[in-house]
Order: sequence, then C-alpha cells, then structure tokens
Amino acid sequence: MMKKMMKRTSAVLLGASLMLTTVVPVIHAEEQLQPHVPSISPWAIETLNEGEKYGIFPMEWYYDGFLEEISVDKVNELLALTEKKIATLGLAENKQYKPVSVKNDNTRGDIVKRLYNIVARYDLPVGKDAIQFMKEQNILQGSPNGLHLEKKATTQQAVILAVRFINSTYALAEQGSKGVAWVVEDEDTTVYLLGSIHLGTPDLYPFDKKLVKAFNESDALLVEANILDTKALEYYSEKALYTDGKTLKDAVAPETYAKLEQVAKLYDLPMDQLTVQKPWMLSSALSMLATDDSFGLTPQEMAMHGIDVYFLLNAQLQQKPVIELEGIKAQVDMFDALSPEAQEQSLVAVLDSIINPSDENQSKILKEWFTSWNKGNVEEFAKSFQEMEGSASEFNEMLFGLRDEQMAKKIMNVLEEKEGKYFVVVGSGHFLVDKNIRYHLEKSGYDVKPFYQ
Repeated sequence: MMKKMMKRTSAVLLGASLMLTTVVPVIHAEEQLQPHVPSISPWAIETLNEGEKYGIFPMEWYYDGFLEEISVDKVNELLALTEKKIATLGLAENKQYKPVSVKNDNTRGDIVKRLYNIVARYDLPVGKDAIQFMKEQNILQGSPNGLHLEKKATTQQAVILAVRFINSTYALAEQGSKGVAWVVEDEDTTVYLLGSIHLGTPDLYPFDKKLVKAFNESDALLVEANILDTKALEYYSEKALYTDGKTLKDAVAPETYAKLEQVAKLYDLPMDQLTVQKPWMLSSALSMLATDDSFGLTPQEMAMHGIDVYFLLNAQLQQKPVIELEGIKAQVDMFDALSPEAQEQSLVAVLDSIINPSDENQSKILKEWFTSWNKGNVEEFAKSFQEMEGSASEFNEMLFGLRDEQMAKKIMNVLEEKEGKYFVVVGSGHFLVDKNIRYHLEKSGYDVKPFYQ
C-alpha cells in the first residue's frame, strides 16, 4: 500500500510538468552559462528556432563557423539525422525510385539533390526534377541574382534547407503532432485551446500544419506564465532560495536531508548549491532526474523542447502579443505558500522516486503522454493522466480546482470583450481533470468542440 501511495505521489509531481510552467525556468541557467555570441543571420532566426526542435543539428554549431562553408562531416551528420527524421514517418516506398546523381561537393545544388533523394524513395508527389521540386516547395530560395547552386553552402544554409525540407515532407505526408486541442467561439471571436506538456523531445516536432496555421493566424497567445519575462524570473529566483541565513537542513527532517545527500552523490551534484533552495524548488528541479537517460536529453534540453517554449518563442519572433492567465509570480507564490509539511512531502516523493524507481517510472509515463499528444489521442491522454492522479492533498489542491475556474473566466473575458482569433496554451491537465477549464466554459454556455473534426 505504501509503495503504491508513493508511486502515485511521484506521478502527481510529474503531473506538475503538465500543470505548472515554473518547471521551465531551469532553461535559463543553461543559457547563462554560454559565454559566446552565436553567429546567426537575423533573417534565419525563425526557421532555425523551428529546426532546433527537430534534433537534426547540435546547438554548438552556432558557435563554430555557422556562417562559414560547411564541412563534409557536418553535412553528413545533418543529412543522416534528417533522413532518420523522415524515416520515422513510416511512409510507403516508391518502387520506381532512382536516385538523382550527386557529387558530394557541398554546393547548395548538391545538398538540395541529396535531400531530394531522401524523400524521392517514398510514395509522395515529388516529381522527377530535384531542383524544380525544391523550388515549388519553397525549400530552395535564391536571391535576385539567382539560386547560387554552384556555390559552397555555409552551415547555416545547409541547416535552413534541411529544416524547410522536413517541414515540406511532413506537410506532403499530412503528418505532424496534433496535440490535444479544442476550439470555442462566439459571434466574433475564436479561441483555440491547446493542452501543453512543459517538457518535450524532438519526436514531438514538427506540429500538424492545421495547428500551426491556427497559431499563425491568431491575434495573441495566451499562456499560464510567460517564462521569457526576465523580471518575473528574477522574482522566481528570489523566492525559491533561502535569503535569511537558513538552509534546507533547517527546514527538513534529518532523514530527508540524508536522502538528498544520497541523490547528490548519485548525480555528482554540489550540496552547497542544493541546500540554498527551498523544498518546492528542489522538488521541481530534481523531478526530471527520475526519468534517467531514457530520452537522451538533459532536463534543460527537455524544457527547451516543451510546447509552451515553442509557442512563446514563435510569438516573440512574430511580435505577437502574449497574455498571461496566471504569471510566474502567481505560480511561485502558490508554491511558496505550501505548508512546510507539504513541501517536504513532495521533496521526499521525488527523492524516493530517484533512489528507488518503480516499474511505472516517470519515463514510461512521459512516453505515454508524448505518444498520445503526438497522435492527438485525447482519450488515451486523459486516461493516462487520470490514472496517476493522487488522492486529495494540499499539493493537489494547489494544482487543480480554483486555478482552472479562474483561467476559464479569463478566457471567457476574451470571448466576451475581444474580436478575432486567440491561441491558448496551458498544461494539458487543465483540460483533463475533473471540473477543468472546458467544464467551466461549458457550464457558462459555451460549446467546446474538438479542434480536429
């Protein structure tokens, strides 16, 4: 019984990755460690931001001659990962496939032909002229002076071609992650509702073109909290750390502290940095360690692949207004207001899940969520999420209930007071638990329909 209870508690803590954006600010710590300025052309930033999510090139390339001629090794790595990405689509093969001739000379034209050979082996309408196909799909874009097919490609140019190519192929195959999504509207306002996972992997990208179109056409993005707000992140740092001379050792039982020492030794983490953090922050920061190396990504990288981050960055690049339904300050205050007992209980659950992982570990749960989200399978996602719901607790009361009602009211204000299209991205749990946002909208007379119908 105790093992089952701890398993549920650990799962609920993982559920915070669906419910609270405060799990994400750890990404900024990694960003601050990078002392160099990346070499990127301004016009390429939006496409590169998209491509970063695909897992086809390492970020280190930005700092290693990104605007210079690409090396043979980099081209081969880029195209191999691109080919692997396309292979995951599981497309039927083109039995009449004959590859076009290539020279492997790293020119723009040759890279385009090598990309074409990746897609031409599948049963898709790609024609027989590589250059013509790439132009029609807007993968190959030139300048007023021409396409420059004979010029050696820079690393940036090769990456841009690969990113556009993946987008084009997913669109031709009518594939892409669908997400868990709904739409609600009145006479002059349409609101799209997308359930997020605040952590992710390259397998979640790219998204279904209908979902991206809805976002691109929206007048504003609504999120739980804007994690790109630097002032709010300063508040997060201030509230999450002890500043009165106390440390974690003063706030938790000796048994809990000993477990933290065990985890710190296991992952070679400095205790002097851990003990200045409050229990609620440690619970969030350490929870991802329980996923072990199942996804081949660091916690920071998984946060950067989160759905919220994707849309927030794109809103910033498109200069689209961002409206907060809660805000980082509000979420931090909720955590900080938890009783010392509730904070320690959540920390113990995370430490136990790391020290003694169960068969139903967090990696398995996350994989289920990623699969359901990718396929747009709302029923399976809801089932998995509801199965791991814990019993009533102070932590659960913080996550659910009043928050959903308040966010629903703000969405209703948009419907009543504004015109146009609005795109809402909040943790998926806010659409799946009992008396969720959809429940409150429907209770107020709104018809919430599936996005895909």
